[in-house]
Amino acid sequence: MTMSRCRAWMGAAILGGLAACAVVPEPQTPAAPQPASPAATAPAAAAATLVRNRSRWVPVEWNDLPGWNADATREVWPALQRGCDKPAPGWDAICVAARGFTPASDADARAWLQARLRPYRVESPEGATEGLATGYFEPLVAAQRQPRAGFRVPLHALPDDLAARKPWWTRQQIDTLPAAQAALRGRELAWVADPLDALLLQVQGSGRLMLQEPNGTRRQVRLAYAGHNDQPYKSVGRWLIEQGELRPEQASWPAIKAWARANPKRVNEMLWSNPRYVFFKEEPLPDPAIGPRGAQAVPLTPGRSIAVDPQSVPYGTPVWLDTTEPLSSTPLRRLVMAQDTGSAITGAVRADYFWGWGDEAESQAGRMKQALRMWVLWPR
Repeated sequence: MTMSRCRAWMGAAILGGLAACAVVPEPQTPAAPQPASPAATAPAAAAATLVRNRSRWVPVEWNDLPGWNADATREVWPALQRGCDKPAPGWDAICVAARGFTPASDADARAWLQARLRPYRVESPEGATEGLATGYFEPLVAAQRQPRAGFRVPLHALPDDLAARKPWWTRQQIDTLPAAQAALRGRELAWVADPLDALLLQVQGSGRLMLQEPNGTRRQVRLAYAGHNDQPYKSVGRWLIEQGELRPEQASWPAIKAWARANPKRVNEMLWSNPRYVFFKEEPLPDPAIGPRGAQAVPLTPGRSIAVDPQSVPYGTPVWLDTTEPLSSTPLRRLVMAQDTGSAITGAVRADYFWGWGDEAESQAGRMKQALRMWVLWPR
């Protein structure tokens, strides 16, 4: 199960009333790629505009990509090579070449790409060139194998009777009804300290636990999405806005956490406004430097993977982003790989930027809601 199977992306999950667990199937390629050519300076006018289900791609010149020559392009190579494990249609020959090439410098990486690919500006079918960039991350949460003081919030595996009872108990019923609690007894995978940490794992659909085992050792494991209670998803951020507790422009994950700290007696009321409850399965994490698998079924790379609408941009496509960092005018211009999707990621110029894991990634992802322009690189 990929990270995207039940992840309501952070920016949209805070504000929107979206339905999680919906992955958009990859569409057919809208136009056959042109034969490879070594001429990186061929005029854009020689290429045709390509039309996809939810976007159109307009050919441009390389110097139309703002900041193209300033990116640390060599850093994208691991993500590009991972994407080649599940190549986009028409990418087989280029992926063979990419696997056998290690750029010596950023300029070397750019020259390799320019010799084989062509840049296209991504537009909506109506010609809009500006869209939205949000961010997401893989939560990293401290946890215990057994409940103890300070760690009383359980994370559950699938209950045995989930298929027999649809919809299953709501979040509030799970917290308050003995029958629901009995159905989950023995299904606890771990305990965390904060109910908001549990909610965050459920909203994101997966995450990491830093476990302290009974023998005192510490290790990370990954929790992957296993299923949910078949109840509707409701945004707690939207609930806070409707209650008059936050203004729409204030709604972010850090703001939600701050409100919860200031209003401990109303935390359950906020949590219960979202009846959906997600169940997990535990997976090993042999290499903590490797991200979770996205919808392309390849591991995500912090800062070099994005989620897209695959009816606009196929998985495995290199994408040039022109946006800014959260709460800042600092440009964020870099080459990334389209390797994930989600129910909130729809439209032509739409990207969800994978920040990685840890506190900084959580802070950046929870605040990101930026204007965006996008270009794709496609075989000549």
